[in-house]
Amino acid sequence: MNQILYLLMSLVLTFADGTEKVYDDTEVEAIEIDDDTNTVTVTTTHGTDTYKDMVLAIGTRADEPVPVANNLITEARGWHESLYAKFRLAEGAKSYNAYVKSDDEADYHKVDGQLVRDYGTYGRVDVVGLRAGTYSLKVVPVYEDDSEGDASTAEGLKVVPYNRDGFAHHGRSEGIGAYNNDGTLKANAKVVYITKENAAELQPLLTSYSKGTLASTPLCVRVIGLLKKEDMGTLGSSAEGLQVKGNSGYTTLNITIEGIGDDATLYGFGILVRNAVSVELRNFGNMLCMDDAISLDTKNRHIWVHNIDLFYGQAGSDSDQAKGDGTIDLKGDSQYITIASCHFFDSGKSSLCGMTSETGPNYISYHDNWFDHSDSRHPRIRTMTVHLWNNYYDGNAKYGVGTTMGSSAFVEANYFRNCKYPMLMARQGHDPEATSGSVKTTFSGEDGGFIKSFANVRTGLSASNYTTWQSNPTSFDAYEAASRLEKVPETIVTNHGGTPYNNFDTDTELMYGYLPCEAKDVPQRVTGYYGAGRLNHGDLKWTFDNATDDTDYGVNTALMSTLQAYTTSLKGIFGSETETPETPDTPDTPDEPSDPEQPVDPSGVQLVSFGADGQPSSSVFTVTGNGSSSKGEITVDGVTYSTCLKMESSTQVSFTLAVRSKVTFYFGAAETASLKIDGEKIAGTGNTYTTTLDAGTHTLAKDKSVNLFLVKIEPLEE
Repeated sequence: MNQILYLLMSLVLTFADGTEKVYDDTEVEAIEIDDDTNTVTVTTTHGTDTYKDMVLAIGTRADEPVPVANNLITEARGWHESLYAKFRLAEGAKSYNAYVKSDDEADYHKVDGQLVRDYGTYGRVDVVGLRAGTYSLKVVPVYEDDSEGDASTAEGLKVVPYNRDGFAHHGRSEGIGAYNNDGTLKANAKVVYITKENAAELQPLLTSYSKGTLASTPLCVRVIGLLKKEDMGTLGSSAEGLQVKGNSGYTTLNITIEGIGDDATLYGFGILVRNAVSVELRNFGNMLCMDDAISLDTKNRHIWVHNIDLFYGQAGSDSDQAKGDGTIDLKGDSQYITIASCHFFDSGKSSLCGMTSETGPNYISYHDNWFDHSDSRHPRIRTMTVHLWNNYYDGNAKYGVGTTMGSSAFVEANYFRNCKYPMLMARQGHDPEATSGSVKTTFSGEDGGFIKSFANVRTGLSASNYTTWQSNPTSFDAYEAASRLEKVPETIVTNHGGTPYNNFDTDTELMYGYLPCEAKDVPQRVTGYYGAGRLNHGDLKWTFDNATDDTDYGVNTALMSTLQAYTTSLKGIFGSETETPETPDTPDTPDEPSDPEQPVDPSGVQLVSFGADGQPSSSVFTVTGNGSSSKGEITVDGVTYSTCLKMESSTQVSFTLAVRSKVTFYFGAAETASLKIDGEKIAGTGNTYTTTLDAGTHTLAKDKSVNLFLVKIEPLEE
């Protein structure tokens, strides 16, 4: 007999735009409805939320029942192109399998084992890469004899699409990253699951895509749990951390990095994207990064960053870097970028958009982001052309949108709540004009950029600290349009720089289709279940105190302490062991040896070492790769070697033997020998490996990430 349970028995407020605000039943203390003023007030353990003229319906999750058989599943729900379920652990089960199907399918298909995880007191499965629709999910315990038990089934799980509006998708029929526009994986996409156990292989894998020759094999990196800097082994950027980089400007990569569930977190490092086309970053948290959480740096195009929780970075040396440097920065002629549905937790400098040298077209979109008590740069725009709509500016101590250096920004249907200065054009309006003395400009004395404003809501400080051109044409913060398609006259220019608005938003060939909600509905849209940040708003939730945090731009010490103490409750993976990702072979032809005809001298032993630049001491070796002088040292035959060749995915070595020889490879003192010789994997028991190689040309390549210090060649008598 199947028992029907109603999951997520929580309070659900449905708003006029169809979005929802969901309260867990454990946090709701009271709800009051005032019919006279059409106001709903919800008192929770965190505080009080008031909604006026917004709530269409009030109910519980029982209004949308999720049938469950056999009573293992305790919670299940669909989200953006994904669904999840939590389940109780069955007595005697060693593992669990999960199966999913859409209502359009007759049969279930098995979910990747890495998606079924153990959290100690419960299990969880997340299914990603789904088209919008309604789905059913089965969770089945597996016992010691490998037999499956009775299934628990959740039905009626509604999956919705991500919002792909914005410049990132402009002019592209194919999806960005590893996914199609319908939410499914592209053909031949390679999926790699990354946990702390195999995190050291991630950077070499990403580096293997640097030339763009693997773009026809899209790469989907799925992050599970907490990845700390010390787990990562090598990182491509010493300043930022993980590097996604093309070989030259605007190299097509087709890479997605996504978090699984609500707890995927990058901790102590960020991501640098450079010279890349078609990269997607989604559904993970970033805590205490080195410099920027995400840096889109130099010649990127069609980059989509969305549904990410962004917390403090590590304090920098400058006075304005107590919360870290940048959070999401765009520069270096990065083009056609969308930043959407990201949750900025008290960021000091949320988003720099442009440097000084962009030549364009640099079209950027920001929509549905939650600037949650962040201070400034929402964004700070130099040179670029930017569309901002449906963002929630929630208690911002310094300013919202800032424009300089001839930039143009269309600020449409955003909600500004107690944002000190919602919009600033450099050196005019509410930005001081002085460039010296005790009064300083907000933007380092830069010339102005132009803002067109339409249909925004401004409350509190946001309402009082805002001047339109219509009210003061000599000193204004923005031109307030009467309609969305109104063109700003070319005769109206910035006070400094004399720049007109470029009216990009009225160009039908340039602008994309989008459907903004009314500004009054933005807070509920952005903070709702389908709103900004990770699934379920992540595993680390934080509620700011408006009374103090609205105007305080210092570090919230309680939040910082929470981040410093953050850990994960993930215990492991039920479905299968996490595999070490296999770096695909590059189809590029390696460089030919500079002198392939010159053999090793057969009359005696030869020792080949490597410099800090990776280059060999012998001209008969040809090396493409990176060296290091910081990987320790080894001593062989009384001689100490302190420089080495790093065996990475991009490393290529070739050499020629004149006669059959005994060859010994020496690796770092604490390492285990690992290598591919002529394409075959070898492994030693210690840090050396000895083999016999025939006369002729041989190649070396990476098997695992180790460091090669020395090669000894001993010719054998015929």
